[in-house]
Formats: sequence, structure tokens, C-alpha cells
Amino acid sequence: MHRLYLVLSLGLLLLRASLLHAEGAPPPLIPPPPPTIDAKAYILIDAESSAVLAEQHADDQLEPASLTKIMTAYITFQELARGALHLDDMVTISPEASKAEGSRMFAEGGSAIAVENLLKGMIIQSGNDASIALAERIAGSESAFADRMNQTAAQLGMTNTHFENSMGLPKPNHFASARDIALLTRALIKEFPEYYPWHALKEFSFNNIKQPNRNRLLWIDPTVDGVKTGHTDGAGYCLVASALRNDMRLISVVMGAKSDKARASTNAELLSYGFRFYETRPLFKAHTKLADAHLWKGSESQVPLGLQRDFSVTFPRGQYDTLKATMEVDNNSTAPVHVGDKLGEVKVVRNGEVMAQQNLIALETIERGGLFKRLFDEIAMMIKK
Repeated sequence: MHRLYLVLSLGLLLLRASLLHAEGAPPPLIPPPPPTIDAKAYILIDAESSAVLAEQHADDQLEPASLTKIMTAYITFQELARGALHLDDMVTISPEASKAEGSRMFAEGGSAIAVENLLKGMIIQSGNDASIALAERIAGSESAFADRMNQTAAQLGMTNTHFENSMGLPKPNHFASARDIALLTRALIKEFPEYYPWHALKEFSFNNIKQPNRNRLLWIDPTVDGVKTGHTDGAGYCLVASALRNDMRLISVVMGAKSDKARASTNAELLSYGFRFYETRPLFKAHTKLADAHLWKGSESQVPLGLQRDFSVTFPRGQYDTLKATMEVDNNSTAPVHVGDKLGEVKVVRNGEVMAQQNLIALETIERGGLFKRLFDEIAMMIKK
């Protein structure tokens, strides 16, 4: 297959002069090993690029406890987005929900509570009763909602996760990995920015009972704005934390810490490590033309190429000038070509190592050309071979 290779200077594309170190500046930092974390598993990722900055046992299948509620919130937000649910819809609390064990928002059986209050009761107060009520409202039963959770997990690429309930109480086949929880959290933050700020609320009052958010970092670090705590005897102390500093967002997941204090301090260490030693830069915008590919037998001889989603890269601080972007363009495609068809790749390389890559896709649909054009190109292709 004939392909065209282009090596691009990221500096020229992204106003490199404004980002490079001034002459005589200190040499770039070399990231040290990540901090030692006393927990069953952890992971630290950049929310924009998905780059993994630190991890340990990140694919182990562990009890997620109330980290489960991140998925319950995600699905509820999906229902709100498609108009199947509204924040002011009233949900009647079933006996099963009102009698939920563990943490609760103290929803009374038979009462009607607005979806917005149930969401806040689940996110801030970690109410198991609120989680069950939302699951029943969306799917009819908690078991049916668990099926929806597992379908959604598969769609998100959560390969080491299986849910049996909406709130995280222990079940034999209820587990998740730190990596999967990070993927889920990233999706929630990016897809539902209008609802994510609820995760930063420090307290919520319902039924004349005020309860604090159990995420200690909300009081310690003003850049932290979420996400969720969890705890059972089997799971240990778990926390998903996210922070935004200078337009860079990181997500840390710690599962199986020894105490409430430890889950907060370990997440704080991971976030500090990531922000101290790494940076993230946007490279290319989605749906913006980056190149043209030659097209045979089409109504047009070229098709514009771009990216399906924004492309950012995370790298050690001060090493932006070591990055190179390469584009591999397929110039041997035959019409028809449809929007979204893969016709190449963009890769970001540093010191010979591929740091990130995305497919180049067709930005326009090009139909087959007329009979004369197809015959002419057929001959040209035979001669070219």
C-alpha cells in the first residue's frame, strides 16, 4: 500500500516559541519514580490525553465499594442527557431503597424525592438508598440496572469490571479495577461537565439531616473538585480524586488504603507528583483538516483528513521541544469513502518512542466518480503498479 509519511514540527504548529525554555534556563526535569503508595492498587492518569503517569496493580479485580456509584451517576446523567429523565422528576422510594444498609441519605419509604436530590444524596452523602431509588427509576429493578451498568462498562472498555448492584455493597461477583474506574471517571467528567460540579460540594442537607462529603481533599486542596469515596471491610478505604491546575486535569484512583486519612494522603501524593513532573498540551483539534489523501475512482480526487477527537499529549515537564508529530496518509484508497473512515494515523514520538497516536479519518464523504473517471483511474492504477 502506497503511503505518504510527513514529519511535522510541533513547534511550528503550536507556536513553539511561546513554550520553549528561554536560553540559559535549567535543563528539563527527569521524572523520578512515583511515590510509594500503601494500598491494594492505584493509578494516576491525565484526563485529557488519558496518559498513565503512575500505576500499580491497576488491572487487579477488587471490591470497589461506593466507587460503584460513579457508574450509577454516569448512567443517570446519560438518561438526563437524552431527555428520558429530568432533575425535577419525582421518584417514589421503595421499601427496598428505604431499608438499604450502609450509608444513607435517609429517604423515607413511600415518599417522593426529586431526581436532583437523589443524585446529590448519592454523590455527596454516598446514600445507598438514593442509589437504589435511581436504579429502580431508570431500569425498573436494581438487577436490571446492574445489567445496564455492565453493558455501559463494556462500551467504555472497562475489561476488569462487573457490577451486581448500584451502590457497591459486597457481592461475590461485584468487582472493578483501578484502571477501569479511572476510565469511567474520565468519561463522566468529560461528557457531563454540567453535572460534575456536584462532586465538589462539601455537604448536603436532606430531611433536616446535614451530612459532609467524605472526600477529605475537598477541604485540603482547593484544586480538587471530586470525585468519590468508598469503604467496606473487604474493599478497604478507596478514593477517586480529580484536580484541575493551570488547565491540566489529573485523575487518581486509590483502592484498598488502610484508613480514611491514608486514602486522602495517598491521592494527594499522586496528584502532586503528576502536576510537578508532567504537563499536557493540546496538539490538534477534532474535525479540523490536517492533510489530504489522494482518492482513486472518486467524484473528487482528494479527501480531507482530520481527527475524530481532540488530540493532546502528556510528557515530562520542559521536554516539549523533543516531540515530533508524524502523519501516515493512505494515498491508495478507492471511492466511495465515508466520513469517519480511517485513512492514516497521527503519532507523537519522543526519543524514538511513540507517546500517543490517533487515526486520521475522512472528514467528508466522497462518492464514486463517473464511468470515464473510474476507467481512467483504473488504467492509471495499473500503470502505477
